[in-house]
Amino acid sequence: MDELDSEIIRLLQTDARQSNRELARKLGIAPSTCLERVRALTRRGVIRGYHADIDPAALNRGVQALVSVQVRPLSRTVIDTFKESAGALPEVLSVFVLAGGDDFLLHVAVQDLDHLHAFLLDRLSKRREIAGFRTSVIFQQEHTIAPSRLPDPSPAGEPPASTN
Repeated sequence: MDELDSEIIRLLQTDARQSNRELARKLGIAPSTCLERVRALTRRGVIRGYHADIDPAALNRGVQALVSVQVRPLSRTVIDTFKESAGALPEVLSVFVLAGGDDFLLHVAVQDLDHLHAFLLDRLSKRREIAGFRTSVIFQQEHTIAPSRLPDPSPAGEPPASTN
């Protein structure tokens, strides 16, 4: 990753629908160079895809919450099963598997607080593997963009490994 790659990522995160020609113009490089850089970032797995940013409120899902979940017994089968079933629930936007005190973090979006309450009581509390959960309602969400310059992955003070 160099500064040009970092700038490509920043610009695409701002607007992934811009054309290659527009992206190249903003970067001050040839469109062919820009296209090859974007393709290389995609091949390396840095760019995993493109998506539409949807406003949940526009879909009548204006209340969002983060639900921390603990499951028992803690086993691969229980974790995999819960991850799949939680991800299939229409209220769940994202499922995060965690280390630490909580096993999962669910990002949910629902119509209103009554629907959030119903989700917690009717969908989560009835599951046998759930040992407990805590809910935090989201008041505001700010979308962030990756830093324009990513940190060097080598430990501080160590020169990069030689390729000789």
